[in-house]
Amino acid sequence: MLDRLRDDVRTALETDPAATSRVEALLYPGLHAVWAHVFLCHPLWNHGFQLTARFLSQWVRWLTGVEIHPGAALGERVFIDHGMGVVVGETAEIGDDVNMYHGVTLGGKSSERVKRHPTVESGATLGANATLIGDILVGADATVRAGAVVTDDVPAGATVAGNPARRVDEDADVELAPS
Repeated sequence: MLDRLRDDVRTALETDPAATSRVEALLYPGLHAVWAHVFLCHPLWNHGFQLTARFLSQWVRWLTGVEIHPGAALGERVFIDHGMGVVVGETAEIGDDVNMYHGVTLGGKSSERVKRHPTVESGATLGANATLIGDILVGADATVRAGAVVTDDVPAGATVAGNPARRVDEDADVELAPS
């Protein structure tokens, strides 16, 4: 547990140039939301205490402005910078070393009890107010720019922007997968 806390604070210091000390990083609501999820809500959810997990996740949402469903899976060193308005749905999966900014939504596309939220692989960056909808895959080290609306898979290492999201990096001639 202490290793996780240290890694997350170190990630905040390395990722956000505005973070000037460990004490300042400890004030980040994105860290508080991730820690509450990893150490309380998600374990409770997985051990059959869904109502308690949901209650705690809503309390954390009220305190931090970050809503992470207790069923969502988060990797190591997930950093939510300026977390207000972040929403992570129940079947979302987030890999290691993922950076997310305020207003990011990992939303569902189906009302069925199926995998309906995005999977974000390790090293990806999700810009402010990016909206990712459905059971899509954002590949490792991909970048979703601020304000993008993503409804199709994003290849590993790609950069996408716009509404609807289109590839904008040097390999822009490669199309996104159709829905």
